[in-house]
Amino acid sequence: MKQENDWDDGCEVDDAPVSVAVAILRPSKYGGLVDLPDEELADPEELEQQVMAQEWGPVLALPVKGHRGSFRVSVDESGRIEGAFGSADFDRIRPEFDKARHKAGKLREKLGDLLILIGIVKERLPGKAAYLVLKYLRMGIIEPEHIVNDDMQSLAKLHLRARHLEQEIAQLEDASRAKPRRRPIALLGP
Repeated sequence: MKQENDWDDGCEVDDAPVSVAVAILRPSKYGGLVDLPDEELADPEELEQQVMAQEWGPVLALPVKGHRGSFRVSVDESGRIEGAFGSADFDRIRPEFDKARHKAGKLREKLGDLLILIGIVKERLPGKAAYLVLKYLRMGIIEPEHIVNDDMQSLAKLHLRARHLEQEIAQLEDASRAKPRRRPIALLGP
């Protein structure tokens, strides 16, 4: 059966009805499998997500130090504080930011990391020798430059750095305690 279309230039179609809705089937630009329909294949975004999870999975699995505050403030797109924490009442009772206390907290984290490093280096040395060297170092009898063994010298330098950090933290905390603070206003009377 042959049909002629009057909108074409006399083009004939063999054994097929001519329809207004014609779907053009194009092959997928990502390819395909013979036995698997295209709906079963993974999207490019899904494949990218799998590759990123494989590459960054170990980094994202590392533990993160938690937030030490008692609450978390939610901030909107423009940077303003949302909810009850953005109210005038909260501003009156919230303690002001203390730079010295904040810096002491950051130094305390560095000190924790440094103490871990000291423990690692200390494991490589004989216990009594490390104890005696650190004792003489604290007493001021020897300096790190006088030590010949590289591991012992690095232990001495790390120990001195840790003592310096402890003193700096103590000074910052003393300064923070000595600073007069803004007293919160009582909300419910006396």
